[in-house]
Amino acid sequence: MAAPHHPGLRVTAELTIPEPELSWRFSRSSGPGGQGVNTTDSRAELLWDAASSRSLTECQRERILDRLSARLVGGVLTITASEHRAQLRNRDAARARLVAVVAEALQPPAPKRRPTAPSRGAKQRRVTANQRHTEIKRLRRPPTD
Repeated sequence: MAAPHHPGLRVTAELTIPEPELSWRFSRSSGPGGQGVNTTDSRAELLWDAASSRSLTECQRERILDRLSARLVGGVLTITASEHRAQLRNRDAARARLVAVVAEALQPPAPKRRPTAPSRGAKQRRVTANQRHTEIKRLRRPPTD
């Protein structure tokens, strides 16, 4: 059976990462697989050069480079999958993880919080509570005659 053809990785409605921009590395996995782990390269590493990707708009590139800065090495995002015994399943897992990471990074920033001042009632309650606390502590002091 031939491997499924991936014209590209669909991240969002606006972004599809073309297959030629993705590169793979395979190595021996430490995960499940018994003795087979020692002989098969089932661990999959998916590499995507976000910094020089042609599929990103300038705005998308800035957002990805900013938000994924801790995960990027030289502008390249590396996703590793080794939880399955079969290389093919690890490849699919790595693809899914890349889509999730990039889609998360492309989310628009949350709206800024409008600063609000405490209400008059809140200020009054705070002052009253402080006065009550002061009174309690004053009553604990030894009497001064």
